[in-house]
Amino acid sequence: MIQSRDVAKSKTPSKTIADFPGLREMTPPMRPEEARVESQRCLTCFDAPCIGACPTHIDVPRFIRQIGTTDPLGAAVTILEANPLGHSCARVCPVEALCEGSCVYHGWHEKPIQIARLQRYATDHIHAGGWQAFTPGKETGKKAALVGAGPAGLSAASYLRRLGVAVTLFEAKPKPGGLNTYGIAEYKLNGPTSLDETAMVLDLGADIRFGVRVGKDLPFERLTKEFDAVFLGVGLGAGHALGVPGEHLPGVYEALALIERIKCHDFASLPPGETTVCIGAGNTAVDVVTQLKRLGTPKVVMAYRRAPEDMSAYPYEYELAKGDAVEFLWHVAPVAVLGKKRVEGVRFQKMAQKGGKLSPVKGSEFDVPCDRVVKAIGQAARGDTLRKLSGLALDEKGRVKVDAATLKTSHAKVWAGGDAINGGKEVVNAAADGKRAALAIYRAVTGKEPGAEHAYWISTIEGRLHGKKALAY
Repeated sequence: MIQSRDVAKSKTPSKTIADFPGLREMTPPMRPEEARVESQRCLTCFDAPCIGACPTHIDVPRFIRQIGTTDPLGAAVTILEANPLGHSCARVCPVEALCEGSCVYHGWHEKPIQIARLQRYATDHIHAGGWQAFTPGKETGKKAALVGAGPAGLSAASYLRRLGVAVTLFEAKPKPGGLNTYGIAEYKLNGPTSLDETAMVLDLGADIRFGVRVGKDLPFERLTKEFDAVFLGVGLGAGHALGVPGEHLPGVYEALALIERIKCHDFASLPPGETTVCIGAGNTAVDVVTQLKRLGTPKVVMAYRRAPEDMSAYPYEYELAKGDAVEFLWHVAPVAVLGKKRVEGVRFQKMAQKGGKLSPVKGSEFDVPCDRVVKAIGQAARGDTLRKLSGLALDEKGRVKVDAATLKTSHAKVWAGGDAINGGKEVVNAAADGKRAALAIYRAVTGKEPGAEHAYWISTIEGRLHGKKALAY
């Protein structure tokens, strides 16, 4: 590796991921015997609630049964038929709130089936062996442009290629995967795992062009003229501003920008410092504070304007942050970032909460000294940008309006999915959107129905497994 002259002269060797044991994968893979025993606990419920709780409606009892009969590759195919992002979802899905949270064992106050770890056991097998689960369909002569190579775009690409539609993905970043590659905590999902998953999708014959910003490097109108269909999987835009003095001082970071540095192992740009204050209490904020603690920051504080029970982070994420000795400030709002040349602290004001309404407490200001501030208060929708680019109809929050059944937008040749339409949900939701949109696009551009060989994954769009419609999530 060629190093810059400054790095080469440095007396302090560069840190690598090996220097931070806390960033290694948090959940260990299952051993074969462990997977066999756990799979035999599954009751293979006929009307399995775990299927309905999964936005992609994976046939959970079926793949667990396949693992129990020593067929992990068959189990992987079952998973990937319903969710081509099943490899990453096995690591990052909030299963406590989805499939595992709906397991019937909860009714008996027993531990639910470890669905996520079993899913990972299966998909690890197929990736370790370098297998390709599917083949491209017979070419239809139709082509689709997919804007964004994140989970929604990759899911759409997988199904469109299997249906014989030519696909070109346009991605602004230098690598595919979206938030899976750049924005999820390293100890949950590392970069190589995300890229292995994207490679399986791209191997179906999807073309991808990196460093292309639609609207800047490539006019949107050109896509709608040159392609039969366009799918927007662009995600969300920039993080929300705090709207307080000092937030542009050096030492103030956007949450996802900071996480990206960690994911890219750019540790040289992230000295531990002494105290970091993270403003916000969602899942991204937890990813920030836990990783910074694991990078060696002595004191990390999460500050939130409401109570713990109001935080948007999942309960198990909150427990994770507590386990990493993160400190918490509740019912506080920042009024200024302090410092002259760089961050020196944050001034907070206490907030009173009555009947769901917040109001500042006069004379309650106090300062928290720190040398780094992270803004984790959510991202804005790309509404204005998308409206200028394409004239798409948007809702009051700036999200793209789509038909619920097909994800078609107000433009005759454009579909959309993922965070651009839901405001920011899980990877599995984006995968479900890509699947739904791919089917709608195929029908629209060919005027045909897919062949019988696609019946299984099509049935998972509405959860029509075992002759029943699964519960909606």
